[in-house]
Formats: sequence, structure tokens, C-alpha cells
Amino acid sequence: MAQQTHQTEQQLTFVAGTAPGAVPLVGHAWQMMRRPLQFMSSLSRHGDLVKIRLGPTEAHVPTHPALLRHVLTSDDEYDKGGIFYDRARDIAGNGLVTCPYADHRRQRRLMQSAFTRPQLKRYASAMHAEIESSTERWSDGLVVDAFPEMYGMALRTVGRTLYSTPVSKDLADSVERAFDAVLKGLFRQMFLPAAVRKIPGPGNRRYRANLDYLHRTTQTLIDDYRRDGADHDDLLSALLDSRDEDGGRLGDREIHDQVITVMAAGTETVAATLTWIFYLLSKYPRIERELYAEIDEVLAGRAPEFDDIARLRLTDRIITETLRLYPPAWLFTRLTSTELDVAGVSPAQSTVVFSPPPSRSTRLFPKERQFDPDRWLPDRVTPQARQSFMAFGTGARKCIGDLYARTEATLALATILSKWRVTCEPGVDVRPVPLATVYQPRRLRLRLTSRTPGAR
Repeated sequence: MAQQTHQTEQQLTFVAGTAPGAVPLVGHAWQMMRRPLQFMSSLSRHGDLVKIRLGPTEAHVPTHPALLRHVLTSDDEYDKGGIFYDRARDIAGNGLVTCPYADHRRQRRLMQSAFTRPQLKRYASAMHAEIESSTERWSDGLVVDAFPEMYGMALRTVGRTLYSTPVSKDLADSVERAFDAVLKGLFRQMFLPAAVRKIPGPGNRRYRANLDYLHRTTQTLIDDYRRDGADHDDLLSALLDSRDEDGGRLGDREIHDQVITVMAAGTETVAATLTWIFYLLSKYPRIERELYAEIDEVLAGRAPEFDDIARLRLTDRIITETLRLYPPAWLFTRLTSTELDVAGVSPAQSTVVFSPPPSRSTRLFPKERQFDPDRWLPDRVTPQARQSFMAFGTGARKCIGDLYARTEATLALATILSKWRVTCEPGVDVRPVPLATVYQPRRLRLRLTSRTPGAR
């Protein structure tokens, strides 16, 4: 690709390039599936905007931070679309995360009232109740597979905030299995040509059957909720009651899509973040001891509440630092809505692929690969470092549930570590799981040992 330029407000010059190593039929998809972060991180060596091929799709990857920020903040030019969102709409329909620019502003206004601080405070009690219920199933010395355990807990927690009362264990388990099958099938579906996706093979049938079950079950839960007629103080009630300034409201199909969006977005990312936190704490015992001490001091043996979150400052910094090192969602796509001249890429409907990069700039973060939660202390963090942190995106389409996810993660850590010592078993394998929708370790097992608050 010719080296051409695009001028942003910073008057930067971007250079285009092409990634080597594409193979017939699959292009770079095999490299991406096997080692996603390594592959995406390697592209910066080939330019600021790098052409790759994923199956039959030619795509462009912005590797320069300023160019990535431009893509994320120019949602009218870089609209939701491309191979990722085409398949994600199978799951979330036209929900807030997957809807195009034309629908986003209205949906965002209507959804915003469900994620205010007073609403989060209401959800916090339901979050803690479900997390507590999950941990009560544990026993001293139990060894669990970290990500599946955190995933099940996070899914039940989101369900509890949506529907205020616990969903039955059988239903929760079946929904969890369906979500797992659908999300695992998502990336396979992404890279398959349309004709192959229609072939009724075992993988396609499994994907479609679980997807249909997920949609049927979600609609049944919503219908039952509405028939109940009782006043509820939960997330679904907030969605049903939301109005914009003109009195508009979410339609029935939109409610369905938003419920699945919340369930999908509020589950895998929280589970992955908690999993990585336990791994990192095992590598940094001093920080682990300080975290136990903070939780014991703030809670003094009682259950955590929403107002405790502001006092759990180290806990918050640990979550931020983990997201810096391991941003959970690793692949997104956009479509250029108009002709653009960005480093020589001009056609409308060009596919743009990007990964929220681990914020590992030496200039912004000294000892960038080190797990150092204190780099986020107010007297140490710089505006440039905060600006480079994009684990939840940025611009108008920044994740609406970022505080919801942080609240859930904080309550989970405080609840778990106030009663349990969590240690990693031998045999940790932190390579990413192939075809997973979030960046998670391939093998991480945790041993749970009961503890008394105050005991180190």
C-alpha cells in the first residue's frame, strides 16, 4: 500500500503497511486465533494502519494510539459493523453495543437512566447477595477452574440485578451453557463464508440451537416479569420505565436486545478480569497482603456495601491495573461509512479491525510490564496515562456499563477475599483460549481456603 497520510487535529502523519504471512483461504485468521494479542501487537512494526486478511475479508488495523482514538471517537465515520458485529447481532440484535450510529444516540439516552449512581447503589445489594450465594457453595480446600467459576458467578449476578430475585439454579445453569456455546461459536462463525455457515453440520446446528434457546428463554423471562405486575427495583424495571426527553421509550424488541446485551457484556468481561486478578496477586504477594489488609480494615468482618467501594482504594487500583495489562475484550470491527483518506484507505464500507491494546507504553507507564496498582495513585498518574487507558473504549460509544462492571468486580473481590484465601494451583497456562471472545488464561485453577478476617 502506498505511504499516504491523514492529518488529524494533532497534525500527525500516518503510514500504511501490509502484514506479512497471509495464507490461502484463511489469510491471517489462523495467526489471530492462535495468538491474538501477540499477533495484534506485532502489527505496529508494519505501519500505523496495517492491511490484513481474515478469510475472504480484507481489513485494516489502526496501530497508532492517536489513530485508534480517532476511530473510536468518530463513530459517525467508523460505524459499528464488519465481521465481528455482523455475528454479534445474532446474539444481541440491535442492542446498545451492536446498533449502528443511526440508532445509538437514542438508545444511549434511554439506557442511561438505568446506569446512574443511585441505580448502581440499588443493584449493589443484589450483586452482593448473589456473590455471597455463589461462595457459600464453596468448601475449605476446594479447587476450581478459575474462569468458568467466575463466569457462572458473574452471569448469576447479572441475572439477579436484572430480575431482582434469584433465577433457579437449573435455569441459570442452562442459560450459562447456552451462552458458553454461543460465545465459543461466535468466532468460528465470523471466519466462515456465508455459504458454509448455512451447512447443517454439527457445529452450525449446535450454535443455532443454543442461540434460539437463549432468545426464547430471555423473552420468556421478560414476559413473566411483565405479567407479575409487581414493583421491582432492578435493572429490567429501569429499562422498562426509561423515557427520553420526548417521552419515547424502548420497544419490546429493544428491551429483549438490551437484556441480552447486558447479560453478555456484564459477564465475560468481569469473569476474565477477576481471573487475571487472582493470577497477578499470586505473582505479587506483597500486593496480595495489602489487599487482604485493606478489605479487613474497611469491612471489619461484615458484608461489603456500595458505600464501601469508595474506601476500597487499593482494590479499585488493582482492577484498573489488571485492565491495563489484560483488557478482556480483544477484537472489534468497524465499517467506514463514507469515503475517507486515512493513510491511503478511502473506500466506503472498508472494514477496520482493532484490539483495545494493553497500555504498555514505556513513556506513559515506567516498567510497563510490571503489575503496579500504585501507578494509578492520584499523585502519580498523568492525564496522558489516563487518556491511553481504553479498556472500556472511549468517545460516545464508551461502555455504558463501565461503572456497573467495576462495582460488580469490587464487590466480588471484597466478598471473596474477606472469607477465602485464593491461591493458584501448579500448571498455570496463561496462553489465550483459542476462539474465545475474551482474553482468558487457558488453564488457571484456584485453591480456596477459608480464612478469618484479620488473618494474613
